[in-house]
Amino acid sequence: MSPVASSRRKSTPPPTADVDGEGVAPTPGPPLAALGFDSAYRRFHWSTEDVERQDDRRMEFWDRATQTALEVRESPTPYHELPSQLLAKLTERIAAVRGKPIACFGAMDLAFPGEDGRPKRIMQADQSLYLHPERANIVGPKAMVVGENHYPDVVLEVDHTTDVRRHKLKLYEAWRFPEVWVDVPDESPRRRKARGTTLYVLDGRAFRTVDESRAFPGWRAEDIHVALNEGRLSERTTAILERVGTRLGEREGTGPDDDPLLRSQRRQAQAEAHAAAQAQELEQRVELVRHLMATRGLRVAGRFPRDVPGLADAKIKDVADAALRCSDEASFAALLGAARKA
Repeated sequence: MSPVASSRRKSTPPPTADVDGEGVAPTPGPPLAALGFDSAYRRFHWSTEDVERQDDRRMEFWDRATQTALEVRESPTPYHELPSQLLAKLTERIAAVRGKPIACFGAMDLAFPGEDGRPKRIMQADQSLYLHPERANIVGPKAMVVGENHYPDVVLEVDHTTDVRRHKLKLYEAWRFPEVWVDVPDESPRRRKARGTTLYVLDGRAFRTVDESRAFPGWRAEDIHVALNEGRLSERTTAILERVGTRLGEREGTGPDDDPLLRSQRRQAQAEAHAAAQAQELEQRVELVRHLMATRGLRVAGRFPRDVPGLADAKIKDVADAALRCSDEASFAALLGAARKA
């Protein structure tokens, strides 16, 4: 857990806490005892000074009133870490099609400040996404402060051995986060919970579950879960990501040509398609000349007339006319050359 800036930066106007237009201000949330953190978490004393020191220790939650920190007892496993890493890669595909970058800040600190500006509470999501990082007011890559910085458009919690819905979701709701995804991985040992991804969006004072993401229009909960849990990116998921990126781009007037890599690839593909079309056109002209000369009883060499200068660029009428008037290969080349100069 990294320290959170105690003084507020004013270089850009701070975002309003009213993220959904309902006029409801964020609150620090219920007391620690009411949050329902169970035996899946280990508790230990962690002072304000400990928090403000440089320390990258991974914490789920810290409470200044009780000087208590919580971390997950189970060591990180691929089943827990993979979905958040995959989400970063998936949104990179969406961003490329949209033509604008999406920033993934991982498990950065999400802090609720006290009246003195020092953090009152801190928690960490598994992944935090910003759809518009270029205009988001963010202190830095390790911290986001409620009321000072823009909220992530989406935060992801991977509910592998814990139960996010019983504790951290209450805090996200109280702090007024706009959209939270909770994914229970297919490989989760929590057999009593159904595998899947649940999407929560802020509606008035409370979260409500939805079938489709508000931040990523067209991306449904069931498809998000598949994408976060499949071993290799499938054609179906790829098509969905492209569709979501296209919808975002249409909304913002951007597209694949605004992404440097896709723009380069599209230009290369266009150049290759143009070259293939030219090669096909040349072969059609070669066959036409050989056919017309053969019908007149004229013999032609194996590569003729591929190497005749100007064959690919001449008008098709001039090519046919030269084939019908020539007496041999040399005269065909002469007649075609004369026609191109005329």
